[in-house]
Amino acid sequence: MKWRAIVVATALAGVAFGSVLAADGGTHDARIALMKKIGGATGALGAIAKGEKPYDAEIVKASLTTIAETAKAFPDQFNPDSDKTDAEVNPKIWDNLDDFKAKAAKLSTDAETALAQLPADQAGVGATLKTLGGNCGACHQAYRIKKD
Repeated sequence: MKWRAIVVATALAGVAFGSVLAADGGTHDARIALMKKIGGATGALGAIAKGEKPYDAEIVKASLTTIAETAKAFPDQFNPDSDKTDAEVNPKIWDNLDDFKAKAAKLSTDAETALAQLPADQAGVGATLKTLGGNCGACHQAYRIKKD
């Protein structure tokens, strides 16, 4: 029960904090914080999908909400006035901004769809995570700078 309360509270706080970061104008720290929010939410879903944590509808809802809202806000971190000197950001993002935004929108839309048709068990969470992970992977494949 304690784990559930922590995850739900963190997700809800993260949604509010994400709104503040989205207004930050595209700094390195804001971008990293938003990606970590998505990572934390997918981690919570992954723990359920793997059977490491029991299925909990509230955690699933909070995680999907975090992913949907954060993915919507993330492209705002790459506006024309944002920091383009960040060595961890692939310049291809600005060259292909419409594609980048479309990939983020797909992640958000798929998370919202999953939220509307909430997975009812571990297998459902796993299937949802596979879809969302595919969205993440497509964007990372195209735009993430590979570290040595």
